[in-house]
Amino acid sequence: MTLSFSGKRIAISGGAIGFGREMALHFASLGAEVHVCDIRALAGLEQEGIINWQVDLCDREAAASWIAELSQNGSRPVHILVNNAGGVAGQQGKAIEEVSDADWDSVVDINLGATFALCRAAAPLMKQAGQGNIINISSGAALKASLTGVQAYCASKHAVLGLTRQLAHELGPFGIRVNAIAPGFVFTNEATKKQWDNFGEERQQQLLNSIALRRLGTARDISNAAVWLASDLSSFINGQIISVDGGS
Repeated sequence: MTLSFSGKRIAISGGAIGFGREMALHFASLGAEVHVCDIRALAGLEQEGIINWQVDLCDREAAASWIAELSQNGSRPVHILVNNAGGVAGQQGKAIEEVSDADWDSVVDINLGATFALCRAAAPLMKQAGQGNIINISSGAALKASLTGVQAYCASKHAVLGLTRQLAHELGPFGIRVNAIAPGFVFTNEATKKQWDNFGEERQQQLLNSIALRRLGTARDISNAAVWLASDLSSFINGQIISVDGGS
């Protein structure tokens, strides 16, 4: 079976690097009209027909404006929303008594606040269309303690899972599915590469041994899961978190 997203409009947050960039290229190759946003300038996607937007998603009004603009104030429905933006905001793990309010808020805002803001903006358009698909990129840290050691990251990724389940029940009657993906450890940027290097050889081998497939994941592995969740092949999947971790 050949998957096609021809005629589908897809909005992906956090598209500059890693999962977001890979998903944008993947969906575009399958015929979708792809819009991506990031706080960083995006480069190298235009030639693939991907429409780039520079947006600070920690500004919830800006997040809502992005959805309004790409949908031309609702006249062009958003069929699929992928909430991918997130991360540790450049932080490393430290004792909780050393975590400032600003440290906490910055991580929660980009992981949970941005997901909430984009879902809130897209939901009325999807309701109007009588269909829609929201995919939240959470983390293995939604199910257990985080390897990052960043408390706000772990807490916010758990919260994204809760939001996913709640919205699945709220929006399901309108023909809108809401699911989440929980990636395992994947090299997506310099921060994850640095984290891997800091583990040291012994800890790296322990992590690999904890994965049944004995390898780290790739951005394409996560993109494949997103494409499946966005397709009709998963039409009766709703309110779920799909672990893409090689069997950790």
